[in-house]
Amino acid sequence: MSYNLLRGKKGIIFGALDEKSIAWKTALRCYEEGAQLLLTNAPVAMRMGEINKLAAAVGDAPVIPCDVSSNEDVTNLISKAVEHFGGGIDFILHSIGMSLNVRKGKHYTELDYGFNAKTLDISATSLHRVLATCMKQDALNEWGSVVALTYIAAQRVFPDYNEMADAKSLLESITRSFGYHYGVKKHVRVNTISQSPTRTTAGSGVKGFDGFINYAEKMSPLGNASADQCADYCVTLFSDLTKMVTMQNLFHDGGFSFTGVTQAVIEQMEK
Repeated sequence: MSYNLLRGKKGIIFGALDEKSIAWKTALRCYEEGAQLLLTNAPVAMRMGEINKLAAAVGDAPVIPCDVSSNEDVTNLISKAVEHFGGGIDFILHSIGMSLNVRKGKHYTELDYGFNAKTLDISATSLHRVLATCMKQDALNEWGSVVALTYIAAQRVFPDYNEMADAKSLLESITRSFGYHYGVKKHVRVNTISQSPTRTTAGSGVKGFDGFINYAEKMSPLGNASADQCADYCVTLFSDLTKMVTMQNLFHDGGFSFTGVTQAVIEQMEK
């Protein structure tokens, strides 16, 4: 059901890989709510994914490749977005994460620091680069909204989440710090959504994912939040209904983040 929450708004969606991804589902929901979109992803991800299929489903949205570790690529993306929209941008979804150490099977205690630097740059510093570029170009409209996707491993230890936990911690810090400066300058709000473990193509690559998603389901009073539900939540944060929400890490996890233990977990342990 559409409520026209984003009617007339224009936004950029980073990171839609395939139909399982939160970014993909968010793009569909934003379009249903009346938004005009521009899609982007890393060139290699675009070759692996089906982003052109998504573009066709959301009003033939333009697709612009962007390596978020490149100042030139980000500058080009924001410039072309403003040109395409004929003006400012109202919202941005940052759904970007990549760990070379995880891909290479390196344990957290034995990180390759060159890989680690790349992980932090792509997964976290990229948010700073996008926001800084938007500020320089005055690309975001007054009361614009930026949302980045994170995970509770930024606050708690999940051993197999590896260096991505550090990246998410940095991402949340950038959200607070840049959120302050952009709020003062132009009332732009910047938040992160800390989502339940979700069966996306990227998420499923984490070691022990199946066991953990089942554990999280038992530990969450409402159960795990789905990718579709996360897309709904993103829509609310892009809308004018949340104008005074900024610099927040917003848990969207069925209550997992504030639950010490559940009866279901106790019963499982007693078997």
